[in-house]
Amino acid sequence: MAKFKTDQIRNVALLGHGGAGKSTLAEALLFKTGAISRMGRVEDGSTVSDWDAEEHRRGISINLAVVPVEFENLKLNLIDAPGYQDFVGEVISALFAAEAGLVVVDAVSGCQVGTELAYDRLRDLEKPRIVFVNRMDRENANFTNAVDSLRTTLGDEKIVAFQIPIGSADSFKGVISLIEMKAYMGPEGKESPIPADLQQEAEEARIALVEAAAEADDELIMKYLEGEELTIDEVRHGLHVGVKNCAITPVYCGTATGGIGLERLMQALRRYVPAPNERSVTGTKGDAEFSFDSEVAGPVAGAVFKTIIDRYVGRMNYVRVFSGKINRDAQIANARTGKSARVANLFSVRGKDLQNLDELVAGDIGVITKMDDLVTGDTLCAPEQIVKVSPPEYPRPLYSVAITPVSQVDSGKMGPSLSGITEEDPTMRYQTLSSTKQTVLQGMGETHVDVAIHRMAQKFGTNVETAVPKVPYQ
Repeated sequence: MAKFKTDQIRNVALLGHGGAGKSTLAEALLFKTGAISRMGRVEDGSTVSDWDAEEHRRGISINLAVVPVEFENLKLNLIDAPGYQDFVGEVISALFAAEAGLVVVDAVSGCQVGTELAYDRLRDLEKPRIVFVNRMDRENANFTNAVDSLRTTLGDEKIVAFQIPIGSADSFKGVISLIEMKAYMGPEGKESPIPADLQQEAEEARIALVEAAAEADDELIMKYLEGEELTIDEVRHGLHVGVKNCAITPVYCGTATGGIGLERLMQALRRYVPAPNERSVTGTKGDAEFSFDSEVAGPVAGAVFKTIIDRYVGRMNYVRVFSGKINRDAQIANARTGKSARVANLFSVRGKDLQNLDELVAGDIGVITKMDDLVTGDTLCAPEQIVKVSPPEYPRPLYSVAITPVSQVDSGKMGPSLSGITEEDPTMRYQTLSSTKQTVLQGMGETHVDVAIHRMAQKFGTNVETAVPKVPYQ
């Protein structure tokens, strides 16, 4: 994998309602850029991002997955997050590592519950968002209805179409860029004139787009109000400022399975998603508050946003570097414990595949393995300069079951198994009720807990039976 500087990296969380096509979109972008030779299918369990056995069994995403896509000297770190709300912890972790969110919407269903929750979370975090209306080739697909449903449900008037589709369902052929006023046809994105029957619609939609760009910049709004026409570069500048400041939400469209609109989407991510060094996160340096700006020259600060305990690889910690850089074989300290260790294994990650790295620069995402006591939320820093990145807050569990080991052998393994699954997932907890001598496993919902029980059996060889807890718990 090529080396990229901080300003050549974009970290984007893929969000949306379950079944909107997030994993398929990530797969299509990998295929489009030549990273894979054949597109996998969610239904077959063959996509890069859905690598877990439970995901294959259930046909839904359960874990976040990092899917880097290289495009025009740019590295897009797509973080595919589950749409099912039981796995909200994965969404929180994905957004912690990302500068922006790409909200995937079904062209038939429009704005759904998962869409609203993802959008609200982005709004609360004040992170830029881009919408991709997917599956424009489906029967009954309607771009206008989908956009209207977003504006109505989300109450955001600054959801602005940057494209309009050419046709829909079986007749979906391409997209029209409202900035350039050009059509891009088919999976190849061949540049063409705008069809005559869509010329007026495109001109009307462009007026709203140019107005949004002008309102985002003081100089541009003065020029626009004086009746001067804005150039394409000026429009793009205004839109970049508006998206960065969360004043504009761009809407793009296409089809992941058909490959139409994907190149224009990647161009949009390059132009409108802030580079890591355009945003900062808070933390502490000693006892003082500190702002990390994703600069390579800054103090070393890499935050763990996901932990996996693999039976073959061991402990895998997903790290987003917010400042400085982490080198292989360097001494690194855990800010929480103060203990330092050598970085023996440093990898880039694509789904479940790991590739050796020599260094991980500010703004990038990678994996460190076999570093004891490192858990989600910890900060890695230089031993001589202890700094901490403020970790995200995870919700308390909402659902509980009492679990009992099936056999004496399972009884001996249950403690380590529970420790393992709760270290992997900050939204899952367990406790022992002394009054009833019951062990209670707590998660965000029935499916969340059921997945954890299956993982205990699959990963750790621990089989348990479940029951309703006998007494209330804290």
